Amino acid sequence: MDIRKVHKASCHCGAVKFELSLPNGLVEPRRCDCSLCRKRGAIVASVPLDGINITKGAELLSLYQFNTKTAKHYFCSVCGIYTHHQRRSNPEQFGFNVACLEGVNPLELENVPTYDGVNHPADRQ
Repeated sequence: MDIRKVHKASCHCGAVKFELSLPNGLVEPRRCDCSLCRKRGAIVASVPLDGINITKGAELLSLYQFNTKTAKHYFCSVCGIYTHHQRRSNPEQFGFNVACLEGVNPLELENVPTYDGVNHPADRQ
């Protein structure tokens, strides 16, 4: 797998391009079983909020929020690909779609755990 400290990424059509700071490669790639993640099927990893830099097409990103409207999910308004989201469980991080990374095939990742988003920690008392 081709992981560099700064990695280029894009949506499917290339209208949205971004760079991710990945000094330690992919840290804790995962799936989630919440209602949105089950439907989008992406494997995600996280970076700090300053670890992502949109280099092209920021104006083409659409925002989707649901339930508590805490998380901010972004996707390309041209091709519809989910690119990243500001996390609900850790708002100081962005989760990003591993499949958007250039040179990375998320299907080659082994033992990707599934997080329990149905019973989200923020919903527990």
